Amino acid sequence: MPGGPRVAAFTDTYLPTINGVTYTIRTWRDRWDERGGRMDVVYPGSAAYNAEGGEFSVPSLPFPFYDDFRLGAPAIPDAVRDCEIVHAHTPFGVGLGGLRLAWEAGCPLVASYHTPTAEYAGYLVEGWLRDVVARVGDAYERWFLERADRVVAPSESASEALRERGIGPVSVVPNGVDIDRFAPVDPSSFRARHDLPGGPLIGYTGRHGYEKRLADLVDAAAGLDVTLVLGGDGPAREAVKTRASQAGVDARFLGFLDRAELPEFYSALDVFAFPSPVETQGLVALEAIACGTPVVAVASGALVDTIEAGETGYHYAPRDTAGFKTALRRALADREALCEACLARRESVAVERAIDDLEAVYDAVR
Repeated sequence: MPGGPRVAAFTDTYLPTINGVTYTIRTWRDRWDERGGRMDVVYPGSAAYNAEGGEFSVPSLPFPFYDDFRLGAPAIPDAVRDCEIVHAHTPFGVGLGGLRLAWEAGCPLVASYHTPTAEYAGYLVEGWLRDVVARVGDAYERWFLERADRVVAPSESASEALRERGIGPVSVVPNGVDIDRFAPVDPSSFRARHDLPGGPLIGYTGRHGYEKRLADLVDAAAGLDVTLVLGGDGPAREAVKTRASQAGVDARFLGFLDRAELPEFYSALDVFAFPSPVETQGLVALEAIACGTPVVAVASGALVDTIEAGETGYHYAPRDTAGFKTALRRALADREALCEACLARRESVAVERAIDDLEAVYDAVR
């Protein structure tokens, strides 16, 4: 699509922070550029990351309540003022700069809905104030999204949740997976590097946040003849370690894994487990599926749609430890058939389809 619109993406989450939003933005930017377009990224500056071409940092401060998150100033780098579309990936700090640029330049604003703001109220306060902060967060998020010409949600369930709140118009653009990178590989060297045993492995990678409910995974793994393998890090890590020790679960904490290691990680697992009820899509689940690894996920949020029961994995009811354990056992028993079904769906989760959908959104708002 030579001559495609010049896009300025504004985000509060970017490298060196490692999460699904960061990788989605980075992958979209690379694919958009490959198609002959231009997508600049405006993000909170950090001494730990040096900007590459087309990346523009703004002043920022650490956010005291949420590790690895920085509060970016609502600034507008001069280099992005010639954009034709502003794409805000956040309603906060840096995203406000994007909103202001759209107003000043008279260009369309597209807003991505990555994370329900209210779900993170527990990082700020506890007790009765949590509900108050959650309601304020919801109201602010609604205010911001209502100013967009188009809201982008990564799944049908997230889209429907927005429409039920009266927010729209909404288009579904899945995050998409780089299936050239995420494909089945021989995991033997990964097992050796991390000294993993030869028996069944159940794992998770991503942020170790309390909202991810990793303690539920530990409880479900208790009593199973498996090793639990956890990649990533976050504020809940020590609590999860303690829970595993108390439950007698053989849990291995690998810390942050290099992006290049993730296909080996997924390929080494017999089952990927995803207990987080707050996902708007769940990129790591799609990456696991692309590597041929079935997923057991909580039947909540976007994971209801992301996982096809009996095909790419199984669901269990929220807070149902016995149901979680049963789903894990079932996935382990059915692993061979589930793996084949996962591999048959690789093309359907490819990022190229996401970019096709994104291009249609940009064309619609121009």
